[in-house]
Amino acid sequence: MDSHSQSLYQENIVDHARHPRNHYEMLHATVSAVGDNPSCGDNGNLSVLLDEGEKVIEASFMGVGCAISQAGLSMLTEHIKGKSIQELKRMMPGDIYAMLGVTITPARVNCALLCYRALEQLLVTYDKKEK
Repeated sequence: MDSHSQSLYQENIVDHARHPRNHYEMLHATVSAVGDNPSCGDNGNLSVLLDEGEKVIEASFMGVGCAISQAGLSMLTEHIKGKSIQELKRMMPGDIYAMLGVTITPARVNCALLCYRALEQLLVTYDKKEK
């Protein structure tokens, strides 16, 4: 990735951190779960509302933390709208890195993947709820 692209992605992260999308408590969520980073105290509660076909029709988060963790949650809520539970289950950490668009140093991996851990927990909670 060239420096111009890296700079654009960094601006996107700052924008999402300063002006998070879908940052509210969803009281009517189908399922919610928390992702956290115990080493620094960052956390995020990810909530989704699903339609009858198990597609995400609304996604939100509440959380505190560094720019990368909170921007990741904000971006994820936008990214998952319209996706099915099965599509969410196929998401991998690499999808989060691609969504963030910047090189993540080893020291920032837990920050970057906080939203992924919240999504994993959400899917586990959903599966338990459906059984």
